[in-house]
Amino acid sequence: MIRPRLLALAFVACATTTTYLPALAAPGHHAPLSAEQARWQASAQRVTILRDKWGVPHVFGKSDADAVFGLMYAQAEDDFNRIELNYINAMGRLAEVEGEAAIWRDLRMKMFITPAAMQAKYTASPLWLKKLMNSFADGLNFYLQTHPEVKPKLITRFEPWMALSFSEGSIGGDIEEIDLKQLEAFYGGKPVIAAEGSPFDPEPRGSNGFAIAPKLSKSGRALLLINPHTSFYFRPEVHVASTEGLNAYGAVTWGQFFVYQGFNERAGWMHTSGGGDVIDEFLETISERDGKVFYRYGGGEREMKAVPITLPYKDAGGAMASKTVTAWFSHHGPVVRSADGKWVAVKLMDEPLKALMQSFSRTKARNYQAFRKTMALRTNSSNNTVYADADGTIAYFHGNFVPRRDPRFDWKHPVDGSNPATEWQGLHAIDELISLRNPASGWIQNTNNWPFRAAGASSPREQDYPAYMWSLPENARGLHALRVLENARDVTLDSLIAAAYDSYLPAFEPLIPALLKDFDALPEQDPQRAALAAQVAALRGWDLRFASSSVPTSLAIYWGQAMVAASSKAARAIEMPVVDYIQTRIGSTERLQALASATARLEADFGSWQTPWGEINRFQRASGDVRQQYDDARPSLPVPFASATWGSLAAFGMSAPQTTRRIYGDRGNSFVAVVEFGPRLRAKSILAGGNNNVPGSPHFEDQAAMYARGEFKQVLFYKEDILKHLERQYHPGQ
Repeated sequence: MIRPRLLALAFVACATTTTYLPALAAPGHHAPLSAEQARWQASAQRVTILRDKWGVPHVFGKSDADAVFGLMYAQAEDDFNRIELNYINAMGRLAEVEGEAAIWRDLRMKMFITPAAMQAKYTASPLWLKKLMNSFADGLNFYLQTHPEVKPKLITRFEPWMALSFSEGSIGGDIEEIDLKQLEAFYGGKPVIAAEGSPFDPEPRGSNGFAIAPKLSKSGRALLLINPHTSFYFRPEVHVASTEGLNAYGAVTWGQFFVYQGFNERAGWMHTSGGGDVIDEFLETISERDGKVFYRYGGGEREMKAVPITLPYKDAGGAMASKTVTAWFSHHGPVVRSADGKWVAVKLMDEPLKALMQSFSRTKARNYQAFRKTMALRTNSSNNTVYADADGTIAYFHGNFVPRRDPRFDWKHPVDGSNPATEWQGLHAIDELISLRNPASGWIQNTNNWPFRAAGASSPREQDYPAYMWSLPENARGLHALRVLENARDVTLDSLIAAAYDSYLPAFEPLIPALLKDFDALPEQDPQRAALAAQVAALRGWDLRFASSSVPTSLAIYWGQAMVAASSKAARAIEMPVVDYIQTRIGSTERLQALASATARLEADFGSWQTPWGEINRFQRASGDVRQQYDDARPSLPVPFASATWGSLAAFGMSAPQTTRRIYGDRGNSFVAVVEFGPRLRAKSILAGGNNNVPGSPHFEDQAAMYARGEFKQVLFYKEDILKHLERQYHPGQ
C-alpha cells in the first residue's frame, strides 16, 4: 500500500549544465554588459534587502517579480548548497553527484515527467507567473555570477522552467511514498532486503496548527500557531514584499519563491500533513506476446507503454557513466513494483503549473474569500490547512486535492486495475471536502491526525464523508491539543506559545498505570521486584511532564522505545500505529522486560539509569552539511521537550542513525511562529539554530539557546521596526 503522504509531488525535469557567465565589470570599468547582465543589474537596483539582527532577510521589490529576484538572491546567500541540492533531487539528477546508489531515486523522479514537458508548461504559463519564474532564475544566476567562489555541484545555470519541478513546498513529494527498494527490485532485479532497525522509533513527520477565534483571545483578535515539524534547517525565515500587494513573512523551502507556511498583514496559513487519501495503486494483470506486454482492462487488453530512461551517474572513480532502464506505464501511471504476480502502477497528482500558481497566490490572499479562491485550484496535495485572518475568521481545510472514487473499494490498499469502476472520477469540489469555518468552539487544531476532533464538539462528523477523505487516525499530539485548547480563554501570543510547548506526554497516560499494576502483582520473591523497585517508584511519582532535570522522563522514554522496538513488526503487520499497539496489545511480561532493557541501556550509555533528561536530549549544530554528524565530545545544549511519538506538541526527535550515546534532535520544531491579526499585526517566532547555514556566520546558531529553552524572538514585520534592529541594508550584488 502507498499511504497518502505528508507532502506534495515535486515534479521532474533535467537541468541544463553550462559554464559560468563572465563576471560583471568592477566599478570603474566599462566593459559592455550583455542584455542579460543589464537585466540582472536593473532588477538588483529595484530590490532592497534589509537584514535584521537575526539575519532574517526582509526583501523589498518594486514588483512581485523584483521581490522574487531578491528573495532568491538572499536565499542563495544563506545556503546555496541546499537550493541546488533540492533541484538536483527534484530533477532526478542526484546520482550525477552522489553516485550509482542514487539512480533508483532518480528513476522514481524521471518516471513522472520530462524536461520537454516542463518547458512546454512554462511556455503555456500565464504571463504573471512566467515573470516570476524568469526572476527566480535571474536571481540565482545573478548570485552565481557575483559569487565566483561558490562552486555548484551540478547546476551552474538555472532556467525559469526549473521552478515547476519543485512547486509545492513540502519536505518531500507524494512521489516519495514509492518504495525505492521495491522499485529497485522490480527494475534492477535485486531482492528487497529489510534495513536494520534502530533502537529508537523514527520521529513522526508532521506539524501542528492551531487557530484561535477572537472570542477566546484577550485582544479580541484571531491568533494562529504555525508549527511545522520538519528536519531542521529545511526552511529559513524570510520576509518578501512588493508594491503589487505581496507582503509575506514565514518559512520558505530552500529554492522556492513563495512563503510556504506564514502570514501577510491580514491572513495566515499553516499546513499540516496527512489529509485525504491522494495516492492509489492499481494491480495490473500482465500478459506477454510477440515481444510486447499487455495488461487486462475491462473486457479486453491494452498495451503497456515501454519508455527507456537513461540514468547518468558518477562511478566509483569519479567518471560519468549511465544505465538505461525500460520503464513501464499503464494508463494509470508508472509501474513501481510487483505484488502476487501482478504489476503495480501508481497514480498521483500531476499538476505542477497549478500547484505553483496556488503556492504563490495564497501568499497574497488578504481575506477568507480570496484564500478560498486559491484553494479552488486543488493542488495542495495531501496537506491540511489551518487559517486565520484579521477579519476574525478561522478556518480549516482537510486536504485539498482529493480524487472522487467509488466508496465500495478499499482505497487503503491496491485496487483491481482491470476494473473500470476503480477509475478516478475527477476531483471533489472544495464544498465537498472536510472543512470548518468559525466553529462554535472558537478554536481549531490539527496535528496530522483525523479531522473529527479538529474543533471539539464543533468538529465535522465522520459519517458524513467517504473514508478516503481522511487517512490518519487520532494521535497522542491530537489528544494533547484537545486538552490545551478545550478550556482556553483570554489567549495571548505568550499563552499560545505556552500551550504549544505544554510539557505533558499523554502517550504514557495508559502505560504507566499498567506498569504499576504489573509490578504490584509480582510475587514477593520475584527477582524483578528488587531489580526494578527504584525505577517503578520514580515512575509512580512522575507527573508525566518532561523537563531537562527529570529522571523519570529519561526512564519513561527509553522504556517506551524498548516496547516500540519489540512491537513495531507486529504493529505493522496489522496496520496499527505502534504507540496504539503498545498501549493496548502488549502484556505485563513485555512491559517489565522493556523496563529492564531501558535500565540496562541507560546504565551502559550514561553510567546510571538516574540520568536527567537534559543530559541525554541535546541540540547540536556542528556543520552546515545536510547530513549532520553528531559527536558527544562536542558542545551541545540540553533540550527539555521530547519526541512527538509520546504526544509532545513541541516535537524534538532524532531521525539520523544514532552513533552517539546522546539523542541529538534533527527533526521536529524547526520554524515556529505565533501571530495575532488586527489593525497592526503582532508576531513572535523561533528557528532551530539560525537563519544562515554557513558555519562562522553570526546567524549560524544565534537562536540555538533560545530554541532549546522554547523562547521566542519578536517578529520585525513593519519597516520602521526592522530599521530599529537593522544589521545591513543593500541591493543584490553589493
